[in-house]
Amino acid sequence: MMAENEKTIRMYSTSWCSDCRSAKRWFAAHNIAYENIDIEQDEQAAEYVVQVNNGMRTVPTIVFPDGSILVEPKARDLAAKFPELTNQA
Repeated sequence: MMAENEKTIRMYSTSWCSDCRSAKRWFAAHNIAYENIDIEQDEQAAEYVVQVNNGMRTVPTIVFPDGSILVEPKARDLAAKFPELTNQA
């Protein structure tokens, strides 16, 4: 299971977070698959988010297969992770 997750984008989110909804819409608009993990439902995930965000439960926290992490990204931050999308113009 761990090997499969390493290839998957993981988004740690909550149901009420507007930044999370924006990131989900961005991924959907660009047909990019990701695993959504609701930290309100998964205490281990919530602990992970706190650990990587210096004690804060900041969402969305998005973990990419290369190990990089974006926290509360704007659309331009997400686009920068996928340069192949901007080369289509």
